[in-house]
Amino acid sequence: MTSTIVTLVQPPATHVEITRRPVTVDGETATLTRYERQDQRNAGLGGEHYSTVVDRCGRLKGFANISMDLVGMELPSRERTEQIARAFLQGSAPDLLPRMKISWIEPHNEAVAIHSGDGTRTTATLTGMKVKARNLADGRWFWVIVGGDGKPMVFERDIVWVTFPGHRKTEKWLHDGWLRENGGNMELHTKRRDSLSSNQNDCDGLH
Repeated sequence: MTSTIVTLVQPPATHVEITRRPVTVDGETATLTRYERQDQRNAGLGGEHYSTVVDRCGRLKGFANISMDLVGMELPSRERTEQIARAFLQGSAPDLLPRMKISWIEPHNEAVAIHSGDGTRTTATLTGMKVKARNLADGRWFWVIVGGDGKPMVFERDIVWVTFPGHRKTEKWLHDGWLRENGGNMELHTKRRDSLSSNQNDCDGLH
């Protein structure tokens, strides 16, 4: 089995792994891995991080690169954003492309907590261009958010949306605000990723 997370998505060299824990995504087991900067700049929930969610078969369910380095950068055009998103999907989630229907391409904001030297916290706004799309094969949503550096900074797939009363059903493990309220502590878990798999045969054909 090839691990998507190893071959296609890697954290920046400035980051180190601080936690890895089993989570549940729409009833299926997955692994949430969080990396933060080695210099501990804006560390902790709400701050800078690079996080990934990978299912038990090694398929990338999503990642987020929340970095102050991207704040204030000029965003790519909608046309360029779509090109970058499609190229990313071709390499990281090609199964989404055949029945992809784009809903919209618009700016999207993420909040980042900034720690000052005196212990106070302020908030900066990180903006990217979001390509929101639906997979017509199963009706689930996915998106790629492209940063000002021209690289994907957020990707999420297989998002289940409840039409009435209108809310997202799929857990938000990549979102620190949701994680703070629903995810419990972020202690380091050493459970091996391959121990999260049940029957290897269930994963055949996913890569």
